[in-house]
Amino acid sequence: MFIARTLCLAIVSALFIGNISAQEKLPGVYPNPDRFEMQIAEFEESDKTSPPPTGAVLCYGSSSIRYWHKDLAEDLAPLTVIPRGFGGSNMNDALHFADRAVLPYKPRAILLYEGDNDIGAGVSPEEVIDTFRKFVTKVHSTLPDTRIYIIAIKPSILRWRLWPQIQKTNELFAAECNKNDKLTYIDIATPMLTPEGLPRPELLCMDRLHMNRQGYELWRDIVQQILVKNEGQYENAKSFDSE
Repeated sequence: MFIARTLCLAIVSALFIGNISAQEKLPGVYPNPDRFEMQIAEFEESDKTSPPPTGAVLCYGSSSIRYWHKDLAEDLAPLTVIPRGFGGSNMNDALHFADRAVLPYKPRAILLYEGDNDIGAGVSPEEVIDTFRKFVTKVHSTLPDTRIYIIAIKPSILRWRLWPQIQKTNELFAAECNKNDKLTYIDIATPMLTPEGLPRPELLCMDRLHMNRQGYELWRDIVQQILVKNEGQYENAKSFDSE
């Protein structure tokens, strides 16, 4: 059994190494957010016919949020959530569209997942955090009481060569949250690693980047517990309406 396990780990490690050599040099520049104009406009059109409630929990970010849309309400019950993920986005996109895809809902809390695509595009951890700070400032300049929960960047096989940068970014996220009682860091990264410190392949889709249902169940068990503990008390507040 020991030999078989060792062989399995060697194969998985070889896949990681192979993936490293296949990657191109990354540019490290944020792309133009206007590429998401159509998706944001679709959110706005949907809001005209079915206005989401104010005072809810806004789930915002890249494809890890977008692919969670259909299960978010059940997974984060009994909280009322607004799913607003747009796949492929980064922290700069989240900042750019905050005036249209965050602030109008007046959320009491924001569950944010960004940084994965930033690091994947070669953006430095320091720039990711600086952009996160700008996002927080934008939100709190209009909604000073809104609590922001930042989900750690997940480990994945496809981006394993970037794990040192991802780890540093997660550490900076955690440090930023420690300085502000309106910010909470949610560590989903550690449980997504094997005892040997490698990404757990059973949590990922065949693309080796996005999560399958088992991965989302792991997220659910961690995120739901934190959110319900902190946000459940506000669920039936009188300010909660459907304007």
